[in-house]
Amino acid sequence: MTCSSCGAYIAPSVKFCSNCGAATDSEATRIARLQSHALEMNAGQDLEHTIFTVRPTMIFIKTAYALAVIAGIALVFLLASLGVPASISIPLALALLLIPGYYHLRRNMIRYTVTESTLKIDTGLIARTTKNIPLSKIQDVTVSASVPQRLMGFGDIIIDNASELGGSIVMHNISSPRHYADLLLRELRRWH
Repeated sequence: MTCSSCGAYIAPSVKFCSNCGAATDSEATRIARLQSHALEMNAGQDLEHTIFTVRPTMIFIKTAYALAVIAGIALVFLLASLGVPASISIPLALALLLIPGYYHLRRNMIRYTVTESTLKIDTGLIARTTKNIPLSKIQDVTVSASVPQRLMGFGDIIIDNASELGGSIVMHNISSPRHYADLLLRELRRWH
């Protein structure tokens, strides 16, 4: 809002112009305040709130990195005992880290996000594909975990949907799958 006397900017809650001291029009101030409040409320309604975002577990990748480091150290010592120079053995040992690095990259290519109205499945690293499933189309959520998976604290979440193609979506190797399934079911109750 601007001052009717000097044209300076006046904040909506100010009664007098700080530049010239003229009284502001209280009705114009009230309308400006209501309009700014309405804009803030509409902006908040357009954004969807994220309930959770999850990726497959890191247990296997951390284990693979640890094994690659141990194998790399053993390889360096073995090659050193055979007389191979360090300029060859160290790069070979570091190359072992490429194996868990590949699986780490594959893990980061999948992300599951549940918002207030959709389940989003993002796949890809450079080129991204997002599959959106409305929560209103989800019929059932099942947690499946084998004995080794249960011992390590992860499992699969199986989601049955009623879309045109139908079928199931499996969220593989999710840490604490029961927790995420419960959060998803709580959101589903709002839609059913």
